Amino acid sequence: MASLDKKVVLITGASSGIGEGTARVLAAAGARVVLGARRIDKLKAIAREIEAAAGQVRTRMLDVTSLEDVKAFADFARAEFGQVDVLVNNAGVMPLSPLLALKTDEWNWMIDVNIRGVLHGIAAVLPRMEAQGHGHIVNVSSVGGFVVQPTAAVYASTKFAVRAISEGLRKESNKVRCTCIYPGVIDTELANTISDATARESMNKYRAMAIQPDAIGRAIQYAIEQPNEVDVNEIVVRPLATQV
Repeated sequence: MASLDKKVVLITGASSGIGEGTARVLAAAGARVVLGARRIDKLKAIAREIEAAAGQVRTRMLDVTSLEDVKAFADFARAEFGQVDVLVNNAGVMPLSPLLALKTDEWNWMIDVNIRGVLHGIAAVLPRMEAQGHGHIVNVSSVGGFVVQPTAAVYASTKFAVRAISEGLRKESNKVRCTCIYPGVIDTELANTISDATARESMNKYRAMAIQPDAIGRAIQYAIEQPNEVDVNEIVVRPLATQV
């Protein structure tokens, strides 16, 4: 198994949930983590705890809907640590609602964060990874990238898109590894973005079986630690109790 020691890992959406859990897991394994999110105060609090545990971490405010901001995030990581080895495209939102509710602003928000945010991350790191001859891009999709549930049509479409983007990247590059992660219900703040009462009630019941975000962090660690010639392309992580 390859070591995570000194690898530089960029994580978007790192202020809570899967991003935070992944940051803690990878930093504990020896990676140098660079955390990006809109809530810089939360990032700094997480960074202080990682540093207290002897981890190496940097933080930067990040809006993944801005290509220039994501490029600046990658440049910041290189300036701080000299390289970029892994990008975890994790930032996402999930304001579920029935299509008939016509929450078009929320549809656009999901498209901007969940699809454009992933593409912006790829654009920010892929050319340099190709030039250096190695790299790893981890895209966080969802089990919603396989199955569409009521109220989740638009959300699922964005996660299907992440799955398609990941498969395209895998087939286009023989230098950069690509892993797509499909989490089931995880204990995160995503459900807090649901404004539709029906969808929120349904999700609150579903979340009763949620597992902790570090489960996804360990799955990502597994993929990164494989030998350089091994490309783990897809990992599905669900609670044992779920049938979705």
